[in-house]
Formats: sequence, structure tokens, C-alpha cells
Amino acid sequence: MELYNTIIRGVEGLAGSSVPRVYPYDPADAWEDAGAFELVMLRDAAYELGGSGKGAVNFTCVTTSPELVPRDEIRVFGSDLNELNGDSSYARIALLRVGDIESDDEDDTEQAFRAIQDMDFVKYRVFPKGYMIRTSSESSREQVRISREALQKGVSFRRIGCDFIRQYKKNPSILAVKMLFITAPDADYAALTKDAKTVRDITMSLTKILEGMPTDCGSCNLKAICDEVEGMRELHFGKEHHTTE
Repeated sequence: MELYNTIIRGVEGLAGSSVPRVYPYDPADAWEDAGAFELVMLRDAAYELGGSGKGAVNFTCVTTSPELVPRDEIRVFGSDLNELNGDSSYARIALLRVGDIESDDEDDTEQAFRAIQDMDFVKYRVFPKGYMIRTSSESSREQVRISREALQKGVSFRRIGCDFIRQYKKNPSILAVKMLFITAPDADYAALTKDAKTVRDITMSLTKILEGMPTDCGSCNLKAICDEVEGMRELHFGKEHHTTE
């Protein structure tokens, strides 16, 4: 699975000039998860990631490459939660390594791609206490309201990242997770937002391919993404080949 590899290779280059702080995954260090959505009232909030109209983006990429995602880890680019004094631009990116999901069997391939789509929905099942996540599936915008109480108790990106990885690793198909948290003021949030749109377009294209879209490139409204993403056109016509056999 190489559809997202170009984005994965370039994403840290958009995260700003600061050297990231890198933390290993420790499930025992995961921040407490509330198990369900909890409202953080504005009067109880210290600040908001992506607040005041600042950049706020999230996306998930999947790969089979051990080189791109060698191990479970959290990387923080910019200030950590206890170092911020007010609303900040923000990005959260999940890079997932899975086993070899490519197959010549059409049914297996469809099941694998459905699984990829399901992996992105894990973000809707993570509820860190005092860390209210508001995500827009249409725009890939993610804002987070941080409570003062959570800050006082020691919430950090390292511990939030461990909570996310813990949830991802409940899926046996996910072998390793690299979580990126970005607050660096010189990060290219516009470019990250563009990457998020490309990721959405890839996912939409996979859905269309599985539904059986036409192979006339001139009339296809997803031609641009096939031209841009290595392997997409081959996947499309490979699916068509299976369908017509």
C-alpha cells in the first residue's frame, strides 16, 4: 500500500524548523480516556488549539513501509501543551503501518480497503479527559479545547499520543503508529491542509473504485487525483480488470 507514501515522506518537512521531541509509546503512560465525549466549557478552558481562526488540521495516512513508520512513537513539533499561553495553530497527523494488504483476490482487496477507511474513524473514538476534540470530516479541521484542570494534572502531547496509539492498536491490522503533533509557528499549515485534502480525495477515489467507476479518464471527475497519486490509476484499472473477467 503506497498510495499515501509521498505525503508521508514529505509531511515532517512541513512541520517547521524546530527539532521534534520524540517519545516512545508506553500504554501505561496514556492520558485517561473518558470513554465518551465530554464538554469542556469555555469558562473552564485554558486555550484552544486551532482557536481564534488559527490553522487546525488532521489526517491519517496508511502504509506498509517499515522505513516510513518503523515503530510506535509520538513526535512533537513546537510547544507542548504546558508551554502554550493561548490559542495556537495546530496539526495532528496519524501515520499507520499495516501488514501487506494487497491481494490478487478481488474480495480480499475490497475488504482491505474498507479496513483502511475504518482506521480513520478511530479518531472519533478517542476522548481524552479535559481535551475536547471537535473534528470536521468535510474540511479535515480539528480544534481542541484544553481544560485548565487537565493542564494542572499534567496533560501533554506525549500522553495524548499514547491514548491515540492505544486506541489504534486495538486493531490487529495496525502494526505501528507514528503520531505527529504540530504547534510550531513556522509550520506550513496551508500545505498540511492541502495534504489533508489529497488524503480525502484518495479515500473518496478508493470508494468510487470499489463501487465500479468508469475507466474513461476523459469523463472521470477524479482524473486529477489519479494523475497525482502514484499507484491510483493502476489500482483503478486493476479493479476494472477483475470486474470484467
